[in-house]
Amino acid sequence: MIEDLCILMLTAGIVSLLFKAFKQPVVLGYIVAGMIVGPHVLGDALVSSEENVETWGEIGVLFLLFSLGLEFSFKKLIQVGSTAIIGAGTIVVGMMSLGMLTAYLSGLNAINSLFLGGMLCMSSTTIVFKAIEDSGMSSHKFAKVCFGILVIEDIFAVVLMVLLSSIAVKNSFEGTEMLLQIGKLIGYLLLWFVGGIYIIPTFFGKFRKHLNDETLTIFSVGLCLGMVLLAVRAGFSSALGAFVIGSILAETLEAEKIEHLIQPIKNIFGSIFFVSVGMMIEPALLLEYWLPIVVITGVVIIGQIVFGSLGTLLSGQSLRVSLQTGFSLVQVGEFAFIIAQLGENLNVTNKALYPIVVAVSVITTFLTPYVMRLAYPTLDFLNNRMSPSTKRLLDNYAYNINKEKNGPKMLSSIIRKIFIFIVSLPGINRIFKRFNDNLYAREHRAEQNKTVSSHTEMSLLSLDIHVSEFTIPTDSKFCGKSFQELELRSKTGVSVVGIIRGDITINVPGGNRHIYPNDKIVVAGTDTQMDAFQELLNASIDKKIEKDVKRSNIILSNIRVENQSQLIGKSIMNSRIREEAQCIVMGVTRDREPYVFSNPNPALIIEEGDMLIIAGERDRIRQFVERNM
Repeated sequence: MIEDLCILMLTAGIVSLLFKAFKQPVVLGYIVAGMIVGPHVLGDALVSSEENVETWGEIGVLFLLFSLGLEFSFKKLIQVGSTAIIGAGTIVVGMMSLGMLTAYLSGLNAINSLFLGGMLCMSSTTIVFKAIEDSGMSSHKFAKVCFGILVIEDIFAVVLMVLLSSIAVKNSFEGTEMLLQIGKLIGYLLLWFVGGIYIIPTFFGKFRKHLNDETLTIFSVGLCLGMVLLAVRAGFSSALGAFVIGSILAETLEAEKIEHLIQPIKNIFGSIFFVSVGMMIEPALLLEYWLPIVVITGVVIIGQIVFGSLGTLLSGQSLRVSLQTGFSLVQVGEFAFIIAQLGENLNVTNKALYPIVVAVSVITTFLTPYVMRLAYPTLDFLNNRMSPSTKRLLDNYAYNINKEKNGPKMLSSIIRKIFIFIVSLPGINRIFKRFNDNLYAREHRAEQNKTVSSHTEMSLLSLDIHVSEFTIPTDSKFCGKSFQELELRSKTGVSVVGIIRGDITINVPGGNRHIYPNDKIVVAGTDTQMDAFQELLNASIDKKIEKDVKRSNIILSNIRVENQSQLIGKSIMNSRIREEAQCIVMGVTRDREPYVFSNPNPALIIEEGDMLIIAGERDRIRQFVERNM
């Protein structure tokens, strides 16, 4: 077992380093590593027990979904707004239908078609944000839209896994059964979520002073495995349990810390999962099914561009933001591997479907950065060929949709009144207060440190301006200068709305306010203005490296004052040892009067035979001794 783990980790590490060197996603490196150690490339598997790898891979799925839950919050369903819901809904319905149609035309049965549709309807959160970050467009408006859409897709993926498991076991698709499963799922989610939010943050609050890194890690992993067991015994997948407990812990004040502590565990077992995916790929099958791979790759790229752009456009965003969003979501996500493995384990999908989908995922992931660059040429192409009336129609539609984003007020009022009535019942009020305090504790703390409220930020999302944060590097020429000196607004067009300096938040700073290293500058503006600010910030970084940056460590040195020394008769202050050598006299010992002066007075006169204990850099002490002794 140890030998297998050693081979897996070393191979994955070496291959992933190569992929990083060529600026490719590490996930692809793990899959290639799996192909190398698997039985289909070198003839025999390098690992002795594939069952062990499969078990570790299952644990990897749990920690991947647990980490995904930690990054997710049920409140984000409300916070992401209608743009994400409409966009994700259009993509899921469109891509699932397109995937099922493609499978049906290929001669696959209904279950295979349903599984393929599920695999193709979700993009990769990791790959999308890595591609956006590498392209330098993290501050752009469409990045926030992509995030919202991916949140909704992640939720749908978890629900879809539960439904596919149920359908696959009975090998049939029944509408009534599906509704029953959805109802059962919603009931369990409400029970777990309400109970978890009421109990876990309260527990953390009582024992917070005892929760160091070690105990918090152990307790979090224990909760994860415990919820996995509950989910399995309730008839759901283990992945659902891991995701749910992660989303509950995401509402606690310890969420960021837990996410940081779990990261190494997720990296280890997650890498093994992707290695296990690669071990199942047969290159011979890829050559045999090259045509379906090419067809499905084309379906994914074209379908995601069309449905992603259409859904975002229908939600009221501009054509530019819609196209940028659609062109960014053109890959098959990690959930496709999990769904493919689910079908493989249940023996309900075609054996060729798994390697085909993995191959499509690899190809689309590799092509994502290049496809993203086609958004602007496509926008120019459409703008040059659209009539003025069509442009006015799009603008008017976006204006009307954004004006009505809050939805029917009457329905909202009725729901609010029912809610207030339930909360006002005897005993419910106190319980609800505890639940509400736990649920929004993290947001209340975060809101205190924000320069722009969440409500304002979401309202800006539907306009042409948005808010982003930029961290000022320590070697930026911005440091030490005031906003008045920098003239950021006249040079870039952005408005500085705040500074986050550690735990201090400065709202709407004046022109005389100075910038310090590692300040987070919160600015508002359009994508073009954000790009101009980023270019100015990049240009401010001092590329020069001082030659005299290498310094020796501080040491303690004993220096004997001999009879020819120039220090005899001088006070420590007049010896100028601090000014000339940048050293400090820590102590003086005298043999003839067994005296020891610790941290001596600067007025102490240095005598012949004194032993000076000096703290400083080795070379500077040596140079000072050569000049004065």
